[in-house]
Amino acid sequence: MGEFVRLEIADGIGTIRLDRPKVNALNDQVTAELAEAARAAAADDIRAVIIYGGERVFAGGADIGVMAEAGYAEMAARSGRLQAAMNLVAGLGKPVVAAITGYALGGGLELALAADFRVAGETARLGQPEIQLGIIPGAGGTQRLPRLVGPAKAKDIVFTGRMVAAAEALEIGLVDRVVPDESVYQAARDLVQRYAAGPALALRAAKQAIDYGLGVDLATGLEIERIQFAALFGTDDQRSGMRSFLENGPNKATFTGH
Repeated sequence: MGEFVRLEIADGIGTIRLDRPKVNALNDQVTAELAEAARAAAADDIRAVIIYGGERVFAGGADIGVMAEAGYAEMAARSGRLQAAMNLVAGLGKPVVAAITGYALGGGLELALAADFRVAGETARLGQPEIQLGIIPGAGGTQRLPRLVGPAKAKDIVFTGRMVAAAEALEIGLVDRVVPDESVYQAARDLVQRYAAGPALALRAAKQAIDYGLGVDLATGLEIERIQFAALFGTDDQRSGMRSFLENGPNKATFTGH
C-alpha cells in the first residue's frame, strides 16, 4: 500500500483510492503508486475495479509546482512514466469505472479516460486545461478523449481548456452516468457489481477485442474478435454457461473465472 494510492478489495471489487491532499495532484510518487496499484488490481480475485479520489475531488491534475521549471528531458521521462501508469489502468482485463467527484482536470481527466466507464457527481467538473499553461495534455488527453467524444468536441475541450459541467459531460458522452454527489461511489459499485460474478475470461476477451479493434482496420478487428471468441471454448465458464442455459434457461449460470 502506497502513501497516496492504495488498493482496497471487497466482494471481488478493487478500489484504487487516491488520497493526496488537497486535490490528489499527480506527482511522481502518485504516478508510481498508481502503477503499483494497477498491477496489483490485475489479480484474478479482483473482478472489477473502481478508481476513486474521495468525496471532494477525483484528481486535480499534475503538480504544476513541480513542472514549472522542468526541461524537455525531465518531462519526456516524467510523461512516459505517467502514460505508462495510465496504460496499466486502461489495460486491466476487467471492467474499470472512474467514480468522479469534484474536479477531474488534466491528468485527473486522463486517468478517468483510462477507465471503461465514468460516473460523475452532479457538481463535478471535467477538463483538459493544459492549453492555458502553454502546453497540451500529455497522458492520453489528445488520444483517448477524441476516441470517446469525437474529434470536434475533443478539440473544443483541449483548445479552450474550459471545464465541462457534469450535465454537458453526460450529453456528449464524456461520462456515462450523473448522480448526486454523495452517491457517486455507490453508483460506481452498482455499475460494476454485475460483473463481479460474471465470466471473467469472457469479459476480458470482450474488452480486449473492443479496445484492440479500435486501433486497427475492420478486417484485422474481426480477426481479433474471431480468435478471442474461439479461445473461450477452452474455458470452464463457457461449458458451465452453455450447460446452465440448456438446463435452466438464461441468466442462471454460476461462473468461476476459469
